[in-house]
Amino acid sequence: MRPVEFAPETIIQAGADLQLAGRNVTGFALRQRVGGGNPARLKQVWDEHCNGHGAAPAAPVAELPGEVAEHVTAISTALGERLATLAVELNDKAVRAAERRVAEVVRGAGEQRTQAERELADAAQTVDALEDQLAQARAEHDRLQGEIDVARVDAIIAREEAARLRGQVEALQSQHAALLVALGTRTGAD
Repeated sequence: MRPVEFAPETIIQAGADLQLAGRNVTGFALRQRVGGGNPARLKQVWDEHCNGHGAAPAAPVAELPGEVAEHVTAISTALGERLATLAVELNDKAVRAAERRVAEVVRGAGEQRTQAERELADAAQTVDALEDQLAQARAEHDRLQGEIDVARVDAIIAREEAARLRGQVEALQSQHAALLVALGTRTGAD
């Protein structure tokens, strides 16, 4: 194995310089910056540094001064209260919008129901009128059927009477002929 040519501090400094310049820290960028070396090893040293291996311990985070902390707390509380108020307002608006939509749907359904009831009433009146017409037509049919039956009976009686009268006429014609013959004989005998 070849001896290490570049110290980790040099590689770390090159990576920091690349970051300050706004460039990405890659193995090849580090190689170019330090002037040589294996890009994989250079990148490994940089990654270990970034992950905390061989890095100096991080400085403790300073606490906020009392006034700033109180101000942040007050702002957080006010913001929480404002968010709660906004949530209530939004919920109220959503409920009112939903109630309006429900009212519109109910009103529309009521109008449709009223229209259907009117149409049903009209249909019921039409059915009643047609039933009355049907009853009248049946009554008229029954009346006419009765008249037809009476006319048939009358026709039968008239045919029988006509046949009887024909018989009488034929009998009278025979008597008349006989009388004419008898009168003709008598007139000739005188």
